[in-house]
Amino acid sequence: MKVAIRVDASVAIGLGHGMRCLTLAEALREKWGAQVTFLSREHVGHIHRLMEQQGFQVVSLPLHTVEESEGEPYAAWLGASWQEDARICSAHLAGMQPDWLVVDHYALDARWEHLLSPHTWRLLVLDDLAQRPHRCDLLLDQTLGRLPADYQALVPSQAQLLMGVHYALLRPEFAQWRDVSLQRRKNAALQHLLISMGGVDQHNETESILRVLQHSALPKGCRITVVLGASAPHLAAVQKAADQMPWATTVAVNVANMAELMAGSDLAIGAAGSSSWERCCLGLPTLMVSLAENQRLIGQHLSDVGASLYLGAVEDLQQAQWVAVLNRLIHSSDQRKELSQRSSMLVDGLGAKRVAEVFE
Repeated sequence: MKVAIRVDASVAIGLGHGMRCLTLAEALREKWGAQVTFLSREHVGHIHRLMEQQGFQVVSLPLHTVEESEGEPYAAWLGASWQEDARICSAHLAGMQPDWLVVDHYALDARWEHLLSPHTWRLLVLDDLAQRPHRCDLLLDQTLGRLPADYQALVPSQAQLLMGVHYALLRPEFAQWRDVSLQRRKNAALQHLLISMGGVDQHNETESILRVLQHSALPKGCRITVVLGASAPHLAAVQKAADQMPWATTVAVNVANMAELMAGSDLAIGAAGSSSWERCCLGLPTLMVSLAENQRLIGQHLSDVGASLYLGAVEDLQQAQWVAVLNRLIHSSDQRKELSQRSSMLVDGLGAKRVAEVFE
């Protein structure tokens, strides 16, 4: 099986789309022995080297300046016009002729997919917005509470829809660490706090959280771990702030053992992105904020089912709100246990296997 995946990562986009596509690529290689090639643009903060380190071929697409246009708010994320992107991807796929083309990009829709369709047998779209039309055979939206009806008017009638967290794309180690992590939740002690605002954290919310924590009731012996990617633009500032914390604070960069790190944590402060499903799988109680518009639905749905505490959009929060909610969570082991139980019931860590099984 030959699979081509069109996805980008950057300081503006973040790493989530690229990482979930890497997870899918690994699942396809494990299940079908698939030969996977990534088509990815040379944005600042790309993950081409990581893709290659994991044994996948990468076609680097040249970067151009594109302005946002009315009705296309994510156009600048593409690094080219969608027509130019389709032209150059078609040239690469014409020689490759993959069995499957996978696309995960907010700036691409049915127009691009139509132009690429002659060069592949089947097409899978990863989406979590349910706002734009697609011309695909298979569509995956791993958003909690997503329903087929949300895409009924956006995809062909014969398209197969994989909806909800049952199909959340998690690396195998999360399922492997699940039992250990859930066992830890039986201990009411708060000994280790994890902060993960995405691999990039473009606007340095991590440093702001560290400042808030200095006014919190975090136990004296608690450890803090901050997770960031090497391309995070404010990494040096975060490291400096960590050195000034009254608790032992470590800044972990490009961690390769995220599941183990989460399993060894008692509370998380995190963004409502794709890592939400990782925390759910491990039952890690989380105080959550949204960093972008597309994260608000995730945060609200998790809050509605009692699986996390969602504070809302990070730009709307005041320090007093942070401290009040955080202190209640610090003092209430029962609330942390309830968050753990409810979140762990949503995701079992086997979604990537389920998606891979649909491929033929």
